[in-house]
Amino acid sequence: MTNVLINVKLKSKYLEPLREAFPNVNFVVQEELGSEPEILEQAEVLVTFGWTFTPELARQAKNLKWVQALRAGVDNFPIKELKKRGIIITTVKGIHGTPMAEHAMGMILAFSRGLMAFRKNQFNRVWDRSIKVYEIYDQTMGIVGVGNIGREIAKRAKAFGMKTLGINTSGSPVTGVERMMTLNDLPELLRESDYVIVTLPLTDRTNHLFKDKEFQQMKSSAYFINLARGDVVDETALIRALRNKEIAGAALDVFSTEPLPEDSPLWEMENVIITPHLAALSPRYMERAMKVFRKNLEAYLQGQTLNNVMDWEKGY
Repeated sequence: MTNVLINVKLKSKYLEPLREAFPNVNFVVQEELGSEPEILEQAEVLVTFGWTFTPELARQAKNLKWVQALRAGVDNFPIKELKKRGIIITTVKGIHGTPMAEHAMGMILAFSRGLMAFRKNQFNRVWDRSIKVYEIYDQTMGIVGVGNIGREIAKRAKAFGMKTLGINTSGSPVTGVERMMTLNDLPELLRESDYVIVTLPLTDRTNHLFKDKEFQQMKSSAYFINLARGDVVDETALIRALRNKEIAGAALDVFSTEPLPEDSPLWEMENVIITPHLAALSPRYMERAMKVFRKNLEAYLQGQTLNNVMDWEKGY
């Protein structure tokens, strides 16, 4: 019997169908990973968000062969330990496109239609029609990291009549994006974009990709939206750019330290929108994640190739 450890509070509407479909699999739910060491030690498959998945816990999982991450990124996983042992890591890449694209467009519209200022005035009972509002029609969106999420964002941008630029590893064409580039062309994308949206994975190359120079290359009227990982951005450089009005504003869902420290200057900036790392969240998140896991479990039990296997070289 295959032992599967599910390290998340999984509702019965997801767990029971798994038990019915796979009667020869022993599914155990353990919210606190490692709280019962013998269960972790026996696990052949681990399903987890990986928030507390340390190298020590990975070493305790002596029978582990496959980890199904319930996220698209695995930068917080004990990668070195898992790689050393040849353990397969798969992700749920592909399920985040819809909520994150909607989140991105919401942030853009909040800036263009002055919604933050109007909301503030509402609480103060102020009727002020002097606040400037803009159209996003015919403006340029630059998407840094065009994977599944970037494609979904571009699709919605086109529906609003925006122009789209994008960056991926190869610069290869992507349906819905008018011009694709590589990271080497980042300065060009930054110079042309009215909205820069970051959706790329955190790797050695993308760590602190956005520094002083990159913000200085953007239009002073442009907005920066980070939905990727906090460490893709040098946060100190971003704060400088906002204070010096090198860019018009920023919408940030991810931060170098989470929760964002109370003393961060970002909290008090009127041209910044802060959300607590939830752009990908949706009532349908676990439904979609379990579909990916179920398909992979079928393949695993039949000795077939799994979907969304992490590439050790790329780091995602």
